[in-house]
Amino acid sequence: MTSLLEPNSNTASNSKSGTENAALYRPLKIGNVAVGFPVVQAALSGYSDWPMRVIARRHGASYSLCEVMLDKFLVELKDRKRTQHFLHNTPEEQPVAGQLMGAEPEQFALGAKKLVEAGFAVIDINFGCPVKKVLGRCRGGFHLSQPAVALEIVRQTRDIVPAHIPVTIKMRRGLDDSQESRDRFFEILDGAFGYGIDAITVHGRTVVQRYIGPSRWSFLKEVKQHVGPNRMILGSGDLFTADDCLRMMQETGIDGVTVARGCIGNPWIFEQCQAIFHGKPLPPPPSLYRQRDVILEHFKLAEELYGQDKAGVPMRKFGIKYSALHPQSLEVRESFARVKNLLEWSAALDRWYSVDGPGVYPSAAHTEQECE
Repeated sequence: MTSLLEPNSNTASNSKSGTENAALYRPLKIGNVAVGFPVVQAALSGYSDWPMRVIARRHGASYSLCEVMLDKFLVELKDRKRTQHFLHNTPEEQPVAGQLMGAEPEQFALGAKKLVEAGFAVIDINFGCPVKKVLGRCRGGFHLSQPAVALEIVRQTRDIVPAHIPVTIKMRRGLDDSQESRDRFFEILDGAFGYGIDAITVHGRTVVQRYIGPSRWSFLKEVKQHVGPNRMILGSGDLFTADDCLRMMQETGIDGVTVARGCIGNPWIFEQCQAIFHGKPLPPPPSLYRQRDVILEHFKLAEELYGQDKAGVPMRKFGIKYSALHPQSLEVRESFARVKNLLEWSAALDRWYSVDGPGVYPSAAHTEQECE
């Protein structure tokens, strides 16, 4: 498999140069699952639920991953109304991946089986989460310190998941920047592909780095060169604009990118990527009327999933994120931080989005430290 993005004489380094930035790319395919456009929505703990994924899909995301779930939780999960939203997925958003995190190989595999039964098209293994409580329970990024256990999780998961369903992995570039961590990273990387893993997403920060400092894109280039053209590597880290997504692929030669914090409250990043990847000018930020319509659409999807009485609270965090595209972002953020139901949500929209006007591109300063 060759790189999805191949620079040519028309390709410029800055996507804002419009038609000068034309690029060729190959559609993304994970195992036998056709994804298409190589910019996808990452798994985001506490965020990438069904409403967010559907909104992303409607704005150009060709593929998405659900928020990470614990294997123990899935194994013990009962068919109850109050928990059914965790596994909810629909044909409109397919293909969608279920992401799993845990400590014990046997239980991990059983959790993966639950995701298969729920209808997820891909099973993703989380070896990257840097949150302290996760590491303390020997989950997520902790596995990068123990290749034998990590690879046993991979083996048992791949064995229990039907052959036609791809299994993928999310990793960081190591526990830290020591030579030992580097060696362990490549031991897991090579071993996982040896067990039949279909793709691996690599975040350019270490686990101990969490979200401090820049993501090391040069490491992604090294990884892609290491595995060669026939093994799929996706990249993650510091993707806040469409230009970032294009540059990561151009600079590293990876096969695709997974947008995490950069797409919360900003689903328009996917259509912006679609434009510049096809050599078109970067679209302007969405107008206030367009923002209003999508925010209301998102809330109604949340009501459909959680119920009218329960949608308001989980939607607050999305309102805060959407506010970053409003010229008066601080004031709008305060309004959304207090909403409890559709009536209050509509009042906030009437106050801040009743007059149309240009939006703004969100700043990376608005992002927070989600588990990606």
